[in-house]
Amino acid sequence: MTKLTGKDVPFVWSSECKESFAKLKALLTSTQVLALPDPGEPYVVYTDASGVGLGCVLMQRGKAIAYASRQLRKHECNYPTHDLEMAAVVFALKIWRSYLYGEKVRCSRIIRA
Repeated sequence: MTKLTGKDVPFVWSSECKESFAKLKALLTSTQVLALPDPGEPYVVYTDASGVGLGCVLMQRGKAIAYASRQLRKHECNYPTHDLEMAAVVFALKIWRSYLYGEKVRCSRIIRA
């Protein structure tokens, strides 16, 4: 669906777009609960990168505190895998720095076989 927002891209709402929108709507309206952070408890940041985007989740005591993701910028599509993985870590640490400053943090990559 995000490709539809590009410059000079004709807006064609296909059945694939309709299905994606329905899934997104269901996820956004579900009762998935985020836990409140507990200062003093260690955090775990899980990150992942693919050829299209970066994703991360901030956790504490096995519960999700926050999620974040973004698409790759045009120049980042040329990055090797290890650079993308590091970009995901940097992305996560930057956006959650207010939570993480002065706290114990463990970073972990999501590895797929």
